[in-house]
Amino acid sequence: MADSSLRSLNGSLNSPYWLRRIWGLRFIFRPFETLDARAKAYGDDYQVSAPDSKPVLIYFSSPEALEDIFTAKPEQLSAGRGNQILKFLLGEHGIVLLEGKAHQRQRQLLMPPFHGDRMRSYAQVIQDITEQVMRPWTIGTTFAVRPVMQSISLQVILKAVFGLDSGQRYDQLRQILCQMLDVFGSPVGAMLLFYPFLQKDWGAWSPWGRFLRLRQQVDDLIYAEISDRHTQPNAERTDILALLMAARDPNGQPLSNVELRDELITLLFAGHETTASALAWALYWITHLPDVRTRLLAEIDALDDKAGLDPMTIARLPYLSAICQETLRLYPIAISAFPRVVKQPMTVAGYALEPGTVIMPSIYLAHHRAAVYPEPKQFRPERFLERQFSPYEYLPFGGGDRRCIGSAFALFEMKLVLFELASKMEMTIANSQPIRPIRRGLTMAPSDQLRMRVTGIRRSISSSPLIRR
Repeated sequence: MADSSLRSLNGSLNSPYWLRRIWGLRFIFRPFETLDARAKAYGDDYQVSAPDSKPVLIYFSSPEALEDIFTAKPEQLSAGRGNQILKFLLGEHGIVLLEGKAHQRQRQLLMPPFHGDRMRSYAQVIQDITEQVMRPWTIGTTFAVRPVMQSISLQVILKAVFGLDSGQRYDQLRQILCQMLDVFGSPVGAMLLFYPFLQKDWGAWSPWGRFLRLRQQVDDLIYAEISDRHTQPNAERTDILALLMAARDPNGQPLSNVELRDELITLLFAGHETTASALAWALYWITHLPDVRTRLLAEIDALDDKAGLDPMTIARLPYLSAICQETLRLYPIAISAFPRVVKQPMTVAGYALEPGTVIMPSIYLAHHRAAVYPEPKQFRPERFLERQFSPYEYLPFGGGDRRCIGSAFALFEMKLVLFELASKMEMTIANSQPIRPIRRGLTMAPSDQLRMRVTGIRRSISSSPLIRR
């Protein structure tokens, strides 16, 4: 049982207001370094809000605390209240902001498209888009890694979620979505998320005004697509929008147009930038560490692809899977799981918490505990082949009833894209500058300084190793 009095964030809490603001800015610009410094000074669990301030904000990262949080009953913790920062983007009816029965209903309607045989149908989409991106590459081609991975992930989302891969609406959505996400694509842009007083519409050229106008354009395109589906139904469609429009809750009720819009935006926001950043990091480590690349290529080359490879075979490759897992451990795309707000007096890891307390489960700190992950700053995929980690030690997609519903899809996409790239291209890092994580909204990504150069072609793009079904 831990000491019942929480450790405070020394220095920043008992210091003047302006100094605490500096600490807040440091977290926005250098979140990993800030979290490392706090953990070194104050341990697993600590309070970051000022003394006597409301609400109290506490970071937790020990497995014991995370288990208490993720297994808590709905009447004890509220996750929807803690996510209001995203309301302006995701809407009021998205799964992230819902509570109780409404949240359970949406989750049950959203889960089927991301599991079972549906996953196999997405394999062809992922492979074809990756091949299209690689096809123009020749020896000597140099490219910025994150934007290329972003292009792949956005096209996959538009095809798998909306069933769009060409046409005016596809082109408009692809362009405007990138512009909208780029509003928050830097630490300065991310300040719009953390400081509500900056959310002022001063016209089309102001950051917030630009975002609002881009959001309206995206909404118009989404509602137009939904309207077209209602007037021209097609039972043969297998994209996620079609599946959601056909879904019915236990009372036989479908999702409303507003609910569809909010869920589609949630899937786009959660599944596009995050997967692109994870792919960029994974490709960096594969290219940067010769031993990792050699072992991965040995695993790939050992496959018998004469008759074509089933995508599920690729998804089960042990070392490829370990690379993806270690990528998401070292630099988790989401720094923390969704915050929870305490609704009833409860105990977490021996700490007595009062209603109104905000709990922040730290994914990054949980993934960097030396007691769980020896040499936590080292990229070592073998650790995932040597032992299994509990969901309270390894949680790249959050935990409990708020665990990301698209986690299986994201990992599946990562594995197939990396397989295509590694099996067909030889690459080297083109720039010598150190590659650091930078904030893009709520996520962390390698900077666009990360560039790679194609140095060889291992396998023809036209000869796909996957079975076409």
